[in-house]
Amino acid sequence: MKKQDNILQEALLRNNLLTEQDIKLHLVESQSMGRSLKEYLISKGVLSEKQILISLSQFYNTEFVSFTDLQIDKEILEKVPTKFAWYYKILPIRQTQNKLTVATANPLEVSVQDELRVHLGLDIDFVLGEEHHLQESLKRHYGLASDTIDRILTKDPTQTAKAIDNGQWIEDLEGRTDDPTVSHLVNQIILEAYKKRATDIHIEPYRNKVRFRYRIDGALVDANLPDQVKVFLPQILSRIKILANLSITEKRLPQDGSAVVKTQDQNLDLRISTMPTPRGESIVIRILPTKVMLFSLEKLGFNSKSVNYFRKIIKKPHGIIFITGPTGSGKTTTLYACLNEINSSKRKIITIEDPVEYEMDGITQVQVNPKVKFSFATGLRSILRHDPDIIMVGEVRDPETAEIAIKTALTGHLVFSTLHTNDAASGITRLIDMGTEPYLVASSVEAFIAQRLIRVICEKCKEVDPNPMPGVKDEIVRSLGLSDDEEITIYRGAGCDHCNNTGYYGRIAVYEILMLNDSIRAAILEKPRSDYIKKIAMREGLKTLRQNGWKAVLDGFTTPDEVLNVTIKDEYIQEKVSFHSEPAPSAEPADPVNPAQPDSPPSQKKTPIFSRNDYRERIYPRVTQPLALKYSVVQNNPNSEDSPNAESEPLAGVCRDISAGGVRFRSDRILEIGSVLNIELELEPTDEKISCMARVCRVKDKNKNERIIYNVATYFLDITSEDRQKINRFIDQKLREEKQIEF
Repeated sequence: MKKQDNILQEALLRNNLLTEQDIKLHLVESQSMGRSLKEYLISKGVLSEKQILISLSQFYNTEFVSFTDLQIDKEILEKVPTKFAWYYKILPIRQTQNKLTVATANPLEVSVQDELRVHLGLDIDFVLGEEHHLQESLKRHYGLASDTIDRILTKDPTQTAKAIDNGQWIEDLEGRTDDPTVSHLVNQIILEAYKKRATDIHIEPYRNKVRFRYRIDGALVDANLPDQVKVFLPQILSRIKILANLSITEKRLPQDGSAVVKTQDQNLDLRISTMPTPRGESIVIRILPTKVMLFSLEKLGFNSKSVNYFRKIIKKPHGIIFITGPTGSGKTTTLYACLNEINSSKRKIITIEDPVEYEMDGITQVQVNPKVKFSFATGLRSILRHDPDIIMVGEVRDPETAEIAIKTALTGHLVFSTLHTNDAASGITRLIDMGTEPYLVASSVEAFIAQRLIRVICEKCKEVDPNPMPGVKDEIVRSLGLSDDEEITIYRGAGCDHCNNTGYYGRIAVYEILMLNDSIRAAILEKPRSDYIKKIAMREGLKTLRQNGWKAVLDGFTTPDEVLNVTIKDEYIQEKVSFHSEPAPSAEPADPVNPAQPDSPPSQKKTPIFSRNDYRERIYPRVTQPLALKYSVVQNNPNSEDSPNAESEPLAGVCRDISAGGVRFRSDRILEIGSVLNIELELEPTDEKISCMARVCRVKDKNKNERIIYNVATYFLDITSEDRQKINRFIDQKLREEKQIEF
């Protein structure tokens, strides 16, 4: 029996933690497994490490310390060299006269104390602390991988170069080795990043130094490596390049590659990118766990009401849904959560991504490859031949991809994709700026969902903020329409070891859901600015990113600083609008030019929140011209349960005015808003005929000679480019005749 086991047995009996019979049974088991009694008891969960160390501290009549509370002077740390601290697993904490007190996770034997006394020239006293916290304290005070760097520096440098392998296998980051090499150093850097939940590792060379940083919860933090690491920068960069199968001789051009490494938990997919700088190559390593990281919609950040609303959107039978936001805002994670929500054996789901970040069961995932000219557009064409029900396009980057994705949605598929825009309304103008026809956007897109990631307050150090930022409470009250006497409590994170003293641990998303209704679809045809679209949406119940951010502050999830960092101030907040109200469905959409018409019934009038001069003039010129028109109803408003969907007989109407975006005509029959019509008209006197489908966006009645006449406004759905050109030529001719514009 080992001496340490005997001492531990006596300490446990003295403190009545275990009976003598239990200890004997555990001793037999531990010896049969070749493990110490302490390791066995901890691994089997019989006792915690803290219980064991407290018992030993009482037995040795020494102190049990918490490393989180230790404040150690730099002079004390310099008493013990790095290699001694890591070899003996000790941390110097204080010195009194000629005695040095060191913390350890295992009681120091007399022989070890004698060795330290000889090497350090001081009497040694020890205190006990938990091993995990001791390891973290060594990294914090001496630097990450400081022992490896120190051991490499004392080796023959020629051996270090030979130790670098060719990286043809999956590297084990936690593989044990007594031979210190640069390969082992790189493994420690990557493993530490993974343990700290980092998404990226940044290696940045400067004059006479190199900086290593981890991106944790969206913020960069220093990796705390010793200054001596700059000596090994060329070898570190070469080792990382070898892992990614990149050229180690090419240092003038950027390079991109990937590698797979493993830990005890899982494999990690590394995406590695190099960039030449005047002081050497800068490298960024993105860490992607290969395990599927699927979150429920609630865990992503949706509140209970928004979850139900969002689920209705993603379960639509067809159309396209865009997630918008900047790089790193979690758009792909949200898309995966959506696909996971609707994934079933009855649906064929195909994704095309760059790159495939997480592997999902039951879904066909395709990765683009620019080297062989396999882009989103080419992949999307091939996907349609595989009979999909649902398609996810990783990102709409160019007009070709946008057009194919939207036309795919028009053919009866449900499509998910992402756009890089600042808010939901900007997604509309972004698509139009790409060259997508407004009528395609209006008829195919179901929703734009903007999102941002905000850091969550650490639960370990969460506390009430006694001094919140000035003016924050007033803005929350105004933004959310709260009463002035409603109490507002704001929280913060004080900072602790659990959150690396940042006050935050983890992130959630805040959302802005813009559902396209008839008002917005009609406005899209006028190609307005995004702020005009946002005004309409906010009037009808849109909750902005800033408003949802303030809601997260009130719920105690985050701080005002986070909300202010990732959102912009809302300029069109309506006073006293309850945040908890559901978005109001639009029974009749507003006129995109003049939302409150003089001849509208009082129940239909809306208070205008903008004027005609608030947005640029029409992209498509419009002229007033009486033309003969025929129409038939293809489909009544699908939201109306009482309306049949059978196609009606052609009816006669009189065109009032026309543009390349839509037509307004008189009819003696009432039509439902949202209905789809077949339109046929002749452009007199050119005799050019136009035939296309259109959607009703506005209907107004007017008494004329004791007869009710209906003014019906429509926008074109599937008009061809040739017919659009015919209308434009016709309008140009009429404007020329009326001398309304100059040529």
